[in-house]
Amino acid sequence: MNPTLRHGATGQPVSQLQKRLNQHGAALLIDGDYGDATERAVRTYQLQIGLVADGIAGPKTQHALAGGDCALLLHNSTLQAAAHRLGVELATVYAVNEVESSGAGFLANGKPKILFERHVMHQRLSLMRTEDDDATLLKAHADQLAALYPNLINTKPGGYAGGTAEHQRLARAKMIDANAALESASWGAFQIMGYHAERLGYASVSDFTQRMAEGENQQFEAFVRFIEADPALHKALKAKRWTEFARRYNGPAYARNLYDTKLQRAYQRHADCECGAKAA
Repeated sequence: MNPTLRHGATGQPVSQLQKRLNQHGAALLIDGDYGDATERAVRTYQLQIGLVADGIAGPKTQHALAGGDCALLLHNSTLQAAAHRLGVELATVYAVNEVESSGAGFLANGKPKILFERHVMHQRLSLMRTEDDDATLLKAHADQLAALYPNLINTKPGGYAGGTAEHQRLARAKMIDANAALESASWGAFQIMGYHAERLGYASVSDFTQRMAEGENQQFEAFVRFIEADPALHKALKAKRWTEFARRYNGPAYARNLYDTKLQRAYQRHADCECGAKAA
C-alpha cells in the first residue's frame, strides 16, 4: 500500500502522485514537493470524482487515481449535506471526518470494519430487556457463558483479533445470541457501537448493521445521527470547542491521543482554503 501523502511530503512517491494527477488534467511541475499547487490539484481531482476533497492523497484517492472502484467510498456531497444539517462550517465537518474516522470503513474483502467487544457482550447478555427479566439470573447466565467462551464473553475488554478475524468472532458470538452480538461490535469508519442503533433512529440493530454494510456514506450518516442525539456534543462541535468535543466523543483517552489538538489543526488547515466557507 502506498503511503498517505499530504502537504509537506517530498520524494519519489510525490513525483508519482504528480504524474498521475497530470494524467487527469493537472499541470503540475514534477518536482516531488507536495506544496500548495499539488494540494490544490488533489482537491480538484477529488471533487471531480466525488471523493472527500480534503487535499490528502490517502489510500482512497490513490486507489481512484489507479483506476479503482469508488462505489463504497465517502462522497464529498455527503459531507456538504452534513455541514448544512449540523449547522457548522464545512471545514468543521472535514476536520471531524479526518480525525475521527478510522480512514476507511471497509476491509479488503468488502465487509465493513468492525471491532467485537467481549465485555460489551457480557453487559448486553446481562441486560434486562423486559419487566419479566430477572437481573440476577441474567448475570449468572452471562457469567456461565463467559467461563465457556472467555474470548467472546468477558467482564474485561480484550481478545481482539483484528481485520477479517473480528467478523469470525462476531459470527461465533451470534451463535450464542445474535442480537447481543450485533450490539457488541463497533461498526464502520466511525466505530459506532451496535447498541446505539435504536437511539439513533434505526428500526433495529439488524437494520443498523445492514446499513453499515451499504457504504461509507451510510456509516457517516450514523456518525451524524450520533452527534445529533447528543445535544452537548453537537453544541461543542458548533462552537468548535475541540477539547470538549474530543472528550465527549473519544472518552478519557482523548488527551493522551491528542484528539483535540488534531481536530484544531485539521480544522484550521481546511478553514484556510475554500473548505472554510460556512454552510449556507
